[in-house]
Order: sequence, then structure tokens, then C-alpha cells
Amino acid sequence: MKRYPRAAVILVGLAGATVAGMGISSLRGILAPTLLTLVLTICAAPVRDWLPARGVPRGIATPTIVLVVFGVLAAFVYAIVIALAQFLAMLPTYSDQFAQIGEGVARWLGSAGIGQAQIQAIVAGIDPRNIVATVAGALGGVAALTGALVIVLTMMILMAADSAYARVIFGQLREVNPDFIAAITQYTSNVRRYMVVTTLLGIVQGTLNTIALAFLGVPSALLWGMLSFLCSFIPNVGYFIALIPPLFFGFLVGGWSTAVVVLVVYAVINAVVQSIVQPRVVGQAVSLSQTVTLFSVLFWAVIMGPIGAILAVPLTLLAKAVLMDADPRARRWQPAVGPTAETRALLSAEVEQERADRKAARTATEPAPPPLKG
Repeated sequence: MKRYPRAAVILVGLAGATVAGMGISSLRGILAPTLLTLVLTICAAPVRDWLPARGVPRGIATPTIVLVVFGVLAAFVYAIVIALAQFLAMLPTYSDQFAQIGEGVARWLGSAGIGQAQIQAIVAGIDPRNIVATVAGALGGVAALTGALVIVLTMMILMAADSAYARVIFGQLREVNPDFIAAITQYTSNVRRYMVVTTLLGIVQGTLNTIALAFLGVPSALLWGMLSFLCSFIPNVGYFIALIPPLFFGFLVGGWSTAVVVLVVYAVINAVVQSIVQPRVVGQAVSLSQTVTLFSVLFWAVIMGPIGAILAVPLTLLAKAVLMDADPRARRWQPAVGPTAETRALLSAEVEQERADRKAARTATEPAPPPLKG
């Protein structure tokens, strides 16, 4: 078998990945709701199997689960739309504060030697009217959201119906390619655990942030709480995205003291929920390094927009399962993507050995106790 130069293989692989990324990006209007539906279907699968085991007919259990999941998703989407509409209507009432901030920014930029044209362009972005236009454009129309929800509902019904054959199809494919089926099975388990845990912790995080912001008098506290919930699915950078709006409006209504309190509250809640609780509960379900996780957020956000950022971890795990976990020859590269169980065991052993070496060194340098008299 002819072996091609490694550089040629890498370049061809990068070219193929670029073409695939451009193709996915051009179809984001279809793929984003479809992949969201796939993740929701994977998460709801245990409940759909649990109800028939308790005597509920499958013909009733499946439509019930589909309608409940879709109802919660649609209610959340339209709750964000309503809260955002109220926020946009309230925004012009802070025109004076925005003007004062714009003047302060202009003076500071002028003292730093920035040209007048650049200063005017930057200050214009602080105008509430421009913020309204930007947010409304990023949100899109209600018709576009409704169309995406229709796709989600349709795909959810079809996926739930097709899932009845999934076990039989997987059984047949296991005889042909057992590694692929094992990788996909592990993927569904890991994604389900990650999404369920992140959802529950995101609800707790959003609720605590909403209560704290409402107590501090920050406007649109419910909207920022829902934003915090959404951003809990975006690793590394989601915290900062969720922090900026309440921090800014906290400064508007209460000055630096309120802004500092908002910063402290968000930092404490984020540190406890996402840095302490979530890693312990999720465990090894997300075997991705921090660098790969951040890159995946940026990559999928560019390819598929906000949904891509929210689904960055599930999508990256899916690509890893198909391209790496399902191929025995490619599994040797798993430690480059994230720590495996073997990697964690080796690291733990090295840490224990370093502790033992430091203890032995301290013992060797300590003076010997004086001899006992008598």
C-alpha cells in the first residue's frame, strides 16, 4: 500500500475540513435545529423507555414526551422574546445615562490620542437606538424563530418514531462494525449526562442570579437570569457573556458599588456551580481539554451561530466519537484531545510520587533528634 507524505495528508485533511465547515455553515438554518433536536432526543430517550416499563402504552408515552420537551423549549424561547422586547422598550429611558457614559468615553479616548472620527464611531455604538437595532437584528424575527421551532417539532416527532428501530439497527451494525456502535453508545451516554447536569445546574445558576439582580434593583433581572442559563452551556466564555449586561446596567442604576456586587455574586455562583459542582458530577463524560473546549466553542459559533456555541461540547464529542473513538487506529491520539482515564491515572501517580519525594527530601534535611540521656 502506497504511503503518502504526512504533510500532504495533513493539507488534504485541512482542506476537507474547510470544505465541510463551509458546507455546514451554508446549511446552518437546517442543521442547527436538527442537531438541537438530536441532542434533545438523546436526553429524553431514558424517560421514553421508562414510561412503557411502568405500564404506559408506548403510543402515549412517546407523543407525551415529545410535546413536553417541545413545550418547555418553545415556552423558554418565547419567554426570552417577551423579556427582550420589554428590555428594548425600557432601554430609551436610560438615554441620559448613556449620553453621560458616551461623553466620558469620548474624553478618555481624546486624552489617549484617538482621532475624532474613531471617537465618534465608538460613541455612536453607545446610543440606545443603535443597541436596540443591533439586538433586534441578532434576535431575528418571530417568524424565523417560529420556523425553527416547527423544524424542531417535526424532527423530534420523526426521530422519536425512528428510535423504535434504533436498537435493531444498532444490533445489526454491531456485527459489522462493533467499534463504531460502541463509540456511538458511549457518546449518547456522555452527552445525556453532560446536558442533563448542565441543564439542572444552569437552572440553579439562572435562578440565583435572577434573585440577586432583582434584590439589587438591576433592570430586566429575569432576562439576565435566562441569559445566564443559556450561557451555562457555553464553556469558558459563557460566564463573561452573561456577566456583561447586568454588570453594565448595575453600574447605570447603582454606580460602582452595585457593579462590584454584581461581579462578586456572579463570580461566586459561577465558581461554585461550574468550577466545583459540575466537574464532580459530570466526571469523565466530557473528555476534552480546556484548550480544545474553548476552540470548539469558537469554531461552532462561527460555523453555526449561537446554537453552535450552545451545542459546542455535544458536537465536538460527536466528531470525536465518529473520527477517533470509532477507529482503533486513531484512538492513540485521544490524549491529545483530552485526558483519558489512563492519562488521569498516570497524572495522579506522578502527583503522589512528587509528594512522596518532597516528603522524603524534607525528612532527609531535618536534623536528627538528640540522643536520649540516661
